[in-house]
Amino acid sequence: MGLVLSLPVHASAQTQTIYNTAYPSTIRVAIRSYNNPVGPILYVQTLGFEEYCEDVLPNEWMPSWDPQALQAGAIAIKMFAWYHTLHPVTENGLTYDVDNTTNFQEFKYLSGRPETDLALQETWNMVYVPTDGTIKELDYRMGVPNSDNSWFDGTYVMSQWGSQYWAGTAKLPFESILNMYYPGYALKFV
Repeated sequence: MGLVLSLPVHASAQTQTIYNTAYPSTIRVAIRSYNNPVGPILYVQTLGFEEYCEDVLPNEWMPSWDPQALQAGAIAIKMFAWYHTLHPVTENGLTYDVDNTTNFQEFKYLSGRPETDLALQETWNMVYVPTDGTIKELDYRMGVPNSDNSWFDGTYVMSQWGSQYWAGTAKLPFESILNMYYPGYALKFV
């Protein structure tokens, strides 16, 4: 009889949570020509993670919006980006975490604004995750301007315009806005 080795059928990867995974220090951004979602990748730019977030938020949420809407947006864009640094993509031999278009989040280098930078600073040590701390993509969509966008409630997709409605018209704090869209998630501090 020969030697028989018993190997596991498959090894399960450790779930990435806020308890075992630190914020990334950098993020790789594929720069597509003309910010076109189907444009060719010109190059991959490596940026500081916080700098990336500063250059996304004013392009996804209007800087003139209510500070509570901007804070909800700051947490969403940060969690979206963090998730994608853990799930890189390789295309045409180039590996990246996100691109600069609406395929991921609209990124424009050095576009940070004081209002959106403040929203990020005020929420930087906060994350919004399921109760087990799993790092999940907080997805969002534009929605309909000047509407509560209530059809997004509980869908795990935040309406950007809805966040402004609930912050500006209903005067809800950012955590209540997040709770509306992502049921079962909780605000945690890191």
